[in-house]
Amino acid sequence: MDLLDFSGEDMYFDEPVSPDVEALLLDAAHRYGEEAAERSLLQAYFLEPSHLTVLVALYRYFYYQHRYREALITADRAILITAQRLELPTSWRDLSEANLAQSALTSMSLTRFLLLALKGSSYLLLRLGEPVEALERLETLVLIDTSDRLGLQELLQLARSAVAEHQATAPAR
Repeated sequence: MDLLDFSGEDMYFDEPVSPDVEALLLDAAHRYGEEAAERSLLQAYFLEPSHLTVLVALYRYFYYQHRYREALITADRAILITAQRLELPTSWRDLSEANLAQSALTSMSLTRFLLLALKGSSYLLLRLGEPVEALERLETLVLIDTSDRLGLQELLQLARSAVAEHQATAPAR
């Protein structure tokens, strides 16, 4: 489940990448599955560490390699950068429906990207066996997305079940 639902070519809310970074991203795409692909992506990241196209490419690489911890780190970086660009609180815990409504006036695309990245990071936390942390993020999203445009209910229920199972199997203190 690729929850950062944007292709690198369609990152219309970010500036174009430099020609060097574009070449590195194309090289990574052509060498997918090889070590050279990761090297190209990391070189692109070092050249443009705040570019969302680069972060999405890196995220997808880690995600499809089942390297969920690295994908989570990348998603969290994308969340931070996007929040800064939208002049939102940099901690997802401090996001509210009111400040996201204001950010949507600045850029609906970036606001949507932020919410999808937060949803994606929740999913990654579930895959990493960290259901409490996933549930915290999802509950914040549910408070913000009162119309459930992000389709959170199924993932929220999965997280609640995982938390209950985690608590039931945790050793007594």
